[in-house]
Formats: sequence, structure tokens, C-alpha cells
Amino acid sequence: MKMRKRQWLLWLLAAVLCLGLAGSAFGADQRPRVYDMAGLLSESQRQQFEQQIADCQEEYGLDVVVVTTEDARGKRSQEYADNFYDQGDFKEDGILFLVDMDNRELAVSTRGGAIRIFTEQRIGDMLDGGYQGASQGDYAASVASFLSDTERWCRAGIPQGQYNYDTETGKISAHRSIRWYEALMALGVSSFVAGSACLAVKRQYAMEEDPRQVRNLNMAYRAESRFLYNDQTDRLVNKFVTSRVIPRNVSGGSHGGGHSSAGRSSTHTSSGGHTHGGGSRKF
Repeated sequence: MKMRKRQWLLWLLAAVLCLGLAGSAFGADQRPRVYDMAGLLSESQRQQFEQQIADCQEEYGLDVVVVTTEDARGKRSQEYADNFYDQGDFKEDGILFLVDMDNRELAVSTRGGAIRIFTEQRIGDMLDGGYQGASQGDYAASVASFLSDTERWCRAGIPQGQYNYDTETGKISAHRSIRWYEALMALGVSSFVAGSACLAVKRQYAMEEDPRQVRNLNMAYRAESRFLYNDQTDRLVNKFVTSRVIPRNVSGGSHGGGHSSAGRSSTHTSSGGHTHGGGSRKF
């Protein structure tokens, strides 16, 4: 009886220990995503934004970070935002919003899969929305606008015709996607071609008589195998030469030829060696 009680106590102790470890691990994953180092937000506002970010992360799998600072350490806002994300050990795919009071500038930094979602055009809209609050000193409204736009564009997904343009090398990386009707059409065409080939092979192996094949076979056996040659001379009668000037394409509205600027995500390499997208705007 005492042995059984001792076993139950050991099992209970092990369960409590496991729960404690799980709780500490869970708590380690709940790192903050709002870093208000400039003191621009109230505690209730910060908690509200933390919850909003957590919901967005759970639904879309992207990391979302908000930073405010009074000291950019001599760096440009874009550079500061890129470095903060790289050094923060965040997810590979994510977006960061910076309110830089030192340079009086708003900046957005994207990384990984977020680069394709947040194109230049979308980031411009996000900065426009954030500018309205920041220019009036309402920084909470600026952050709220950013988070609302983040959810909106995550919900919309990668736009059609999106491509990454490396501003340092000029390299273009287009996003390849297949829509449901394109996949259905491809399946239908491939099924038709495969079915036709199978039916043709089946007919040949079934020795079904084809009148054309029989006629061609008989003609091949009965035809006289000889060649007739005739003397023929080609003479050049007239010669015409036409010249035409081909105009040079001087359009400067897109990079890489054939790519619309609406779906472009310009990228650069941070000092940490990671590829980032983004943009910035003074306020």
C-alpha cells in the first residue's frame, strides 16, 4: 500500500514538473513585439497592439514588429529598421514598422515571404496612412493604421504579377503561381493528349483495318521505283532592297522589360547580409 502511494506521488511530481517546463517554454515564446523605446504609447495601447499582433501572427504566420526610438545611433531609418529585425531573432518572414523620432521618419522593413506580399505600392499606402497620425503627434493612430493595413494586405495575399527587383544587382525574381482555372485547363489538355495517344496505340495493337494504311501499303509495293530528272535553271530577274528604321524603346516605367511597376518589391541587402524590402517617409 505504501509502495503504491509512493508511485502515485512520483507520477504527480513528474506531471507538475512537466507542466512547469511547458509553461516556461510557452512563456519564452511570448516575447514582446512592441518596443516603445521612445515612450510614445501608453501601457494600454501597447497591450492592445501586442494582442492585435499576436492574432495576426497566428492567422497568417508572419512576424509583425513595432519599434519607436529617439536615438537611431547615427543610422538612416531604413538601415536601423533592417538591423533591428535581423538582430531581434524574429521569424524569417516578417515586417517591422519603425517610428524614428531621431530622423523624424517612418520606415517599413520586410523580410522573407513578407517581401512578396508587401510590394512598393502597398508599402507606400501604409506609409501614407501612418503619416496622418505621426504628423499630428498621434503615434498610436500611426501604429494602429500600420497594423490594420498589415492585416488587410496579408488577407489579400501576394498580388498577381508580383516580382522582386534587386536594386543592387538589377536581378529580377518573378513570383510564379498557378490559378485554379489554369490548373484545370492544363489537366484537361494533358488528359485529352494522353487519351488520344492511348487510343491510337490501342487501335494499332488491335489490328483495326485503316483504309488509308492499306492503300498506302499497296501503292508502296506496286509503284515503280525510279527517279526522273529534268534540267532546270534559276534566273535572277529583279532585286529589291527595303530599309526601315526600328524605333528604340524609351519607356522608363518599369524595370527588367515587360514587368509592371505595380507589382514590384525592390530589395536590398542589410549590413547583416539579409535581403530586405521596405520604404520610408519623413513626417
